[in-house]
Amino acid sequence: MRDGACGSLSRWAGRIGAAALALGLLAASPALALDGIVEKKLFEMPSYTTTGGGTIKNVRIGWESYGKLNDAKDNVILLAHFFSGSSHAAGKYKAEDAAPGYWDSIVGPGKPLDTDKYFIISSDTLVNLSPKDPTVITTGPASVNPDTGKPYGLTFPVVTIRDFVNVQKSLLDSLGVTGVQAVMGGSMGSLQALEWGVAYPEMVKRVIAVIGGAEADPFLIGWLNLWAAPIKLDPNWNNGDYYGKTEPKAGLTEALKLVTLHARHWKWADAAFGRKWADEGKDPRAALGNQYAIEAWLDKAAAGRAAVSDANHFLYLVKASQTFVIGNGASLEEGLAKLKAPTLLIPSADDLVFAPDRNMRPLKERLEKQGNAVEYTEAITSTLGHLDGVVNIAKAGDSIAKFLAK
Repeated sequence: MRDGACGSLSRWAGRIGAAALALGLLAASPALALDGIVEKKLFEMPSYTTTGGGTIKNVRIGWESYGKLNDAKDNVILLAHFFSGSSHAAGKYKAEDAAPGYWDSIVGPGKPLDTDKYFIISSDTLVNLSPKDPTVITTGPASVNPDTGKPYGLTFPVVTIRDFVNVQKSLLDSLGVTGVQAVMGGSMGSLQALEWGVAYPEMVKRVIAVIGGAEADPFLIGWLNLWAAPIKLDPNWNNGDYYGKTEPKAGLTEALKLVTLHARHWKWADAAFGRKWADEGKDPRAALGNQYAIEAWLDKAAAGRAAVSDANHFLYLVKASQTFVIGNGASLEEGLAKLKAPTLLIPSADDLVFAPDRNMRPLKERLEKQGNAVEYTEAITSTLGHLDGVVNIAKAGDSIAKFLAK
């Protein structure tokens, strides 16, 4: 590969926040940015008891909003973010930011999530992947335990998707919101949206689930195990006790490489790289250290993302995703039976994480069988695989707008 092409790849990696990760991360085009500057806000709880009975003190979660809350406080749409994401779904924190939030293409005046009509709110989850990112506010293993004055590490309670939802519910309670027009999310955010529908059915008018499913199936559980493996094999992980010491950056970087590639598709790899070399004159057949272009890109993208991420937070997110079954229980059937809200399912055609034939389509059939109002759109087709549900969400914009109008 020529130097100019390699430099272009490096600049691209930087523009997308140093890693296009799944359960996805890729910013929309700056030209689509929501007008105005977005303010990051703080929500605090003195303590929270997890679904497993653990206690987390001094819970701090970041959130942001777009549009205006009406006097009746009934024009709310809640957005839940994906595995490697944050509350930054639209707009910019500063005018000079390189790119807006990840779903900026559908959030704003006149867009499917119309801020002239709706108050859109999004929050950082517990154990957010990126506690070192100055725009993220989260509570997790890297947070200081007020009882010890030291980071929790693995003493932090195991949390579930329901725990993420419960904290979001407390945030809405603090704003006086008693009902929402819709809960919407992509990937891990999709799991949260579906869980909202069964945890608080009296509050949720609609559910919009993008590139997700009603449970983590065995194949995905296995994949998540592979995502986590490099961290646990890094000796610096030290069973989670690395704060104030050398962190397991090598393991975390390799883990993020796995996530990044799994979220994509071979169509993207063929088109973006083919079998090009990373460096002209360095044939990968000539030396072990010589790379193909896709290898070099993955290294740079994952290293950039690892700089703001935390290894233990990654592992806790893996566990929360692995243990997900709608209804926070062991039975998929029991959980689905509690879902009453009309539901819009938006798969990505070439998704390798939540394959439509394995997840979204069977979910549609199950909901139809039990008499639910369910819609299904196959509008998102491209070459990015799972990540298409983030990058190309605007392709489903008409379906989203029509669903919200009903």
